Amino acid sequence: MAAPEVGVFLPTMTEHGEALPDVAAAARHAEALGLESVWAVDQLVGGTGVPLLESTVALTAAAAVTSRVRLGFGVYVLPLRPAVWTAKQVASLQRVSGDRVLLGVGVGGDRHAASWAAAGVPSRERGRRTDAALAVLPDLIAGRPAEVDGGKVRLAPGAVVPPVIVGGMAPAALARAAAHGDGWFAMPVPDARLAEDTARLAELAAARGRPAPEVTGTVLASIEGDPARPDREGLVRRLTDPDGMFGMPGAAVDAVVTGGPAALAERVDAVHRAGARRVVLSVAAGDWYRQTELLAEAVALL
Repeated sequence: MAAPEVGVFLPTMTEHGEALPDVAAAARHAEALGLESVWAVDQLVGGTGVPLLESTVALTAAAAVTSRVRLGFGVYVLPLRPAVWTAKQVASLQRVSGDRVLLGVGVGGDRHAASWAAAGVPSRERGRRTDAALAVLPDLIAGRPAEVDGGKVRLAPGAVVPPVIVGGMAPAALARAAAHGDGWFAMPVPDARLAEDTARLAELAAARGRPAPEVTGTVLASIEGDPARPDREGLVRRLTDPDGMFGMPGAAVDAVVTGGPAALAERVDAVHRAGARRVVLSVAAGDWYRQTELLAEAVALL
C-alpha cells in the first residue's frame, strides 16, 4: 500500500485576542517541508466570532508564494454564497495557482448559526442549496453554459474543474459525495467508522455508475517536541471553550494525538488503512510552524 498524501490546515483562525499568523509565510513553510497540500477552514462567522480569514483570500495568498503545494478548501460552505460567485472565484484561483485547487465543499455546521443570519440564508435550505450548486458548478467553472435560476449563465475565462471533495459524515453527505464528488472529506472518527463509511460510499457510487470517490481523512494533534504546546489541562481548556476555535465536547479531546512524531505517524497510517488516500492535520495547540515541522518528521516515518 502506497503511503498517503499528507497536508495541513493553515493557521487562518485564532482564539479571541490572539494575532493571526502570516498565512503566506505558513504556506511557504509547508511547501518547503514537502507536504502535499495546505487547507483553509471556511465560514462567515466562526462560532461566536473568533478571528477567521476568508478561505478564498487565504488560499490566494498561499498560491502567490508557492509553486507546488495543492490548495484545499476544508470545506467551503456552498449554501452561504451564490453558485455563480463561487464558480467565478474558484475558476480564478485555479488560473492564478496553476490548477492546484482542491475544492472541498459542504453544507456547513450547526455551531456557526450566526453565519446563516449574517448571510440572510435560511439554514433549513442548506441541503437543497448545496445540491443545486453542485449540479451547476462544473459547467460554470469550466466556462460552459449552465442554467441558473431559470436563465443561462456562462462565465469567462473558464478553468480546469478542480477535484470536488464533498465533506460531511451524515448519510446525506455520503449520498452527495457519491453523486457529485471526486472525493469525500471525512471528519476525525474511529477507524472502524471510517472504513465502514468508505465502503458504503463505494457502494453508493457504483450504484450510480461512478468510480468510488477518494477519501481525505483528518487528524487533530498537538505534537510533543514543541515548547509552546500547552499541558493537558490547557489543551482541554482550549479545545472545549464554547467561545473558542473548536468548541469540542470534552469526550472528544481523547481523540487528539498528543504524542511525538512516531505516535502521529501511527495515527496517520491507521486513517490511511481505514480508507483515506490523503490525511490532513489540524493543529490543536502549540506553535503552528514547529507543529508542522513535527508533522514532516512523522511523514518521514510512514
